[in-house]
Amino acid sequence: MAINDKLLDELLKDCKTEKDFFGEGGVFKEIVKSVAERALKGELNHHLGYDKNSVSGNNSGNSRNGYSKKTIKGDFGEAEIEIPRDRNGSYEPQFIEKHQTRFTGFDDKIVALYARGMSTRDIQGQLKEIYGVDISPGLISSVTEEVIDEVRSWQNRPLEALYPIVYLDCIVVKIKENKQVLNKAVYLALGVDLDGKKELLGMWISQNEGAKFWLAVLTELKNRGLKDILIACVDGLTGFPEAIEAVYPKTKIQLCILHVLRNSFKYVSWKDRKELAEDLKPVYTATTADEAENNLLIFAEKWDAKYPSISKSWNAHWANIIPFFDYPNDIRKVIYTTNAIESLNMTLRKVIKNKRIFPNDDAAFKLLYLAINNISKKWTMPIRDWKSAMSRFIIEFGDRIPV
Repeated sequence: MAINDKLLDELLKDCKTEKDFFGEGGVFKEIVKSVAERALKGELNHHLGYDKNSVSGNNSGNSRNGYSKKTIKGDFGEAEIEIPRDRNGSYEPQFIEKHQTRFTGFDDKIVALYARGMSTRDIQGQLKEIYGVDISPGLISSVTEEVIDEVRSWQNRPLEALYPIVYLDCIVVKIKENKQVLNKAVYLALGVDLDGKKELLGMWISQNEGAKFWLAVLTELKNRGLKDILIACVDGLTGFPEAIEAVYPKTKIQLCILHVLRNSFKYVSWKDRKELAEDLKPVYTATTADEAENNLLIFAEKWDAKYPSISKSWNAHWANIIPFFDYPNDIRKVIYTTNAIESLNMTLRKVIKNKRIFPNDDAAFKLLYLAINNISKKWTMPIRDWKSAMSRFIIEFGDRIPV
């Protein structure tokens, strides 16, 4: 709605600086205060059925009864608003509701700061510095607590029937439970849909993983509509192969090659790393599984005397490594590593670094969910090389992909 230029000139005639408009005692706050009070008076007129001082109010059974004062917080800072009252007490303000102490939108700012991992104290300081508003820790908790219902709804939302790739990984957080601080894993399932777009399917918190835990997770995904997964990329998660075979028997399980490599270098001295890495490369860049197995034998002959655990680890996980060699390069590129979910995990770790200990599981869920909401806004493009990969998926799994 356009505002008359003469009115704007009148409002801004004494504004010389930004502070004159937005600062404490500035024009903006006075505009907000005046508009709010004008709107409330209009509401009361409508409720009573007559304007102030109108003869229509005589013997109407209700009348005005002065004002009560309320301090409202907003982008402008704090403003004291006069709320009109009626004698019968039947008027319920709508523009500023009875127990409302903040303008709509101000809560969004609290949630946005919280989602970026800021501590309660930091949020208090930020709002005080920017808006000149004092916010209590209780208010911040109250505002962010409302997110929990949204989290539960998100966690139970329906899913697509098919995700060609699902990545599974976890991050570890510290959570207080029964007066103890426990390390708990937050497991994340990141799906890639038929268009190559990423979507976090869900989060689950558990102190221990295993076949029973993963069976419950996968059963939940299936109950929410996920009928099929072509390839599951995992980080050696205990019990996952057995669980996925029970729920999705056709799904191929692929151990993340990058994770296997990282584990291989865990106890290697710096002086040997470069040479060892060169000798290990022919294993995972081989054209076929047979060639890879032969190259692993050559590697073992050279390095087992010094680092016997490396070839032993590759052999132990070989069954979940070799599916990689069944696919052409188009598919290998997208399942080579769980970079898609590792990038998410890295961002989440930055967010939670200020939250050294969460008071409960819900608090951890709340922050991670808000952070994921921010991150997922950037997931607008398909993952790299997706069209080529999808063409090969149609050839490899054509009967399971809807046309």
